[in-house]
Amino acid sequence: MVITAAHVPALVALIAGILILIMPRLLNFIVAIYLIFIGLVGLGLLRWIHF
Repeated sequence: MVITAAHVPALVALIAGILILIMPRLLNFIVAIYLIFIGLVGLGLLRWIHF
């Protein structure tokens, strides 16, 4: 399987979901980091990610 930029949001969501299940107190931080990361990827500001 080749991981492309289209897979990044799904991978981040999966990792965030697992962390929330393990430590529910991290919910606010995980959601904030997820939204910032997805926003940066969507704007193309993280072009250095070559999947």
